Amino acid sequence: MPESPPRLDAEHLPPAVDVSDNTAALAEVRAVIDAGPYTDAWSSLRHYCAPQWYEDAKFGIFIHWGLYSVPAFRNEWYSRNMYRAGRPEFEHHVRTYGPQSDFGYKDFIPSFTMDGFEPSEWARLFRRAGAQFVVPVAEHHDGFAMYDTARSRWSAAAMGPQRDVFGDLLAAVDDAWMLRGASSHRAEHWFFMNGGTHFDSDVRDPRWQDFYGPAQRDETAPSERFLEDWLLRCVEVVDRYRPQVFWFDWWIEHPAFEPYLRRFAAYYYNRAAQWGREVVINHKWDAFPPGTAVYDVERGTLGATRETVWQNDTSVSRTSWCWVDSHDYKTAHDLVAELADVVAKNGVLLLNIGPKPDGTIAVEEQALLEGVGDWLLRNGEAVYGTRPWRIPGEGPTKTVAGSFVDDVAPQHTSADMRFTQRKDTVGEYVYAILLAAPDDGTARIRAFGAGSPLLEREIREVKVLGSDEPLEWTRTQDELRVRLPPRDHHPDLPVVKLFFQPGSTSERWDPLHGPSPA
Repeated sequence: MPESPPRLDAEHLPPAVDVSDNTAALAEVRAVIDAGPYTDAWSSLRHYCAPQWYEDAKFGIFIHWGLYSVPAFRNEWYSRNMYRAGRPEFEHHVRTYGPQSDFGYKDFIPSFTMDGFEPSEWARLFRRAGAQFVVPVAEHHDGFAMYDTARSRWSAAAMGPQRDVFGDLLAAVDDAWMLRGASSHRAEHWFFMNGGTHFDSDVRDPRWQDFYGPAQRDETAPSERFLEDWLLRCVEVVDRYRPQVFWFDWWIEHPAFEPYLRRFAAYYYNRAAQWGREVVINHKWDAFPPGTAVYDVERGTLGATRETVWQNDTSVSRTSWCWVDSHDYKTAHDLVAELADVVAKNGVLLLNIGPKPDGTIAVEEQALLEGVGDWLLRNGEAVYGTRPWRIPGEGPTKTVAGSFVDDVAPQHTSADMRFTQRKDTVGEYVYAILLAAPDDGTARIRAFGAGSPLLEREIREVKVLGSDEPLEWTRTQDELRVRLPPRDHHPDLPVVKLFFQPGSTSERWDPLHGPSPA
């Protein structure tokens, strides 16, 4: 067996935190809710509208970085599966580190050094990638907080690096003129470590119960005490860090969370009103009723344009959200195509990376972010601040709608494209993002043909973004044909931009609120 890394020093830990009496903290939450403008009723929360900054942003960075980055085996569910007999993680753990009774998940904390973490470098990379907001994981299912919490001793601020890495990163995000976010996966901690209760493991040791617990059965509803603690941890992140995006994972779907979700949303929206800021809650499935928060699809897309803004959270890797040593990475082309598809359907892309335990970002992931950023530098006007066009796209390649559909990249052709539009005080424009460059150098766009009912005004000019070369273009009944510049003058996934002749249009454009009837 290889030599194990150092174990957690049980004799020099911070003292456990007593959070058994939440009466005063809950009263403070109630006071903020009662002050308004929102109450904790769905009828009140339906008055929420997603902010314009979010609709315009289109692209953010998600970060899965935690203790699971140390074993770096398979994925970020290592802390659950290392305690489940028969799982690859279980066998790997015993083979690599020894029995779970001797070396448990907590014992990865000393190796979570973060000694190469430079938050300003991360922020500069995210800016070069074109991101407008950043959403680090505040706490994952494993219960180890990446932020400075007063509700637990199990945090990066109190153990391991003894540093508020979450706060340091968000400060760097501020300095780089991006908006700060946070994600909470705490809900799943109710059951996440329960495999360790079935055999001799450190999960059974009462010394670590405040970390591994509750470790309850999957079938049981979370208790009132757990739900109160969940709410107060979320409130703590809101008040201490003021994120403008708050992302939740799936288990808040459990019916027991319903009244606590209402309380959190009212608290968060009311706090934001006090700050003079506009904020976003992301949720999956049916946890929040329509109109009360922003719907999120994990690793997927929609089949059509959604009337209200939504989000796709996905990763640079098909195999894991956190750092592992065996990623199946997407290509920069894949990521840009995902971005184009999401934006064309009125969505926002939240793209995840997984830093290493020493706080560095793998060169492969840096390169992917730089690749997306290079494309956006040239073509960003077809993305940022745009709105969906009359149809989201055209082409023969079928889009598989739903969650968890990014395991294989679609084989797009040059006939596959996505459309966006922009209207401002200068004019109105429509963009066609080609999901593959044509081999013969000619783009053929059926939606822009003379016989298409989709264009109400005549085309005045056609350009390819990033190129000032005059273009040859012709319009037949069936299609618009555009002779693209040489490939070295435009990147992969070229964008065709249409300018229109002056004249009346069926819509006026309000820069603050979008189109309105003329």
